[in-house]
Amino acid sequence: MSVIIEALISLLLIAGGIFVFIGSLGMAHLRDFYMRLHGPTKATTLGIGCMLMASMLYFWSVDGKPDIQELLITLFLFITAPVSAHLLAKSGLHLRLKHAVKTQGHPVELRAEEVGDKPVPHPDKGHG
Repeated sequence: MSVIIEALISLLLIAGGIFVFIGSLGMAHLRDFYMRLHGPTKATTLGIGCMLMASMLYFWSVDGKPDIQELLITLFLFITAPVSAHLLAKSGLHLRLKHAVKTQGHPVELRAEEVGDKPVPHPDKGHG
């Protein structure tokens, strides 16, 4: 394995670790549900993507042929993470979860029929 390939693999692993760490910090320290969505969906997705690309590059250089599994995992991750984040944000808006004043504002993307008179009752609160 050449030094350039090893350096690229190392760079991808370090960048991936940094992205995952920053995403985890964001998830732990940001104030409300909407802000916490950005940690796992943006930074952590990039971090895992970098690590999977490093793994793919490593096994390609060792085995001499590309390994499709890491590529498929990366593709699946990049497709599903934004979709799941959108669904989580939409459910948070529907449930009218509290948001920090810093996020400024009321969502303008909700249509009138999507906003009820009161939030949907939570199943644990005994509403029947």
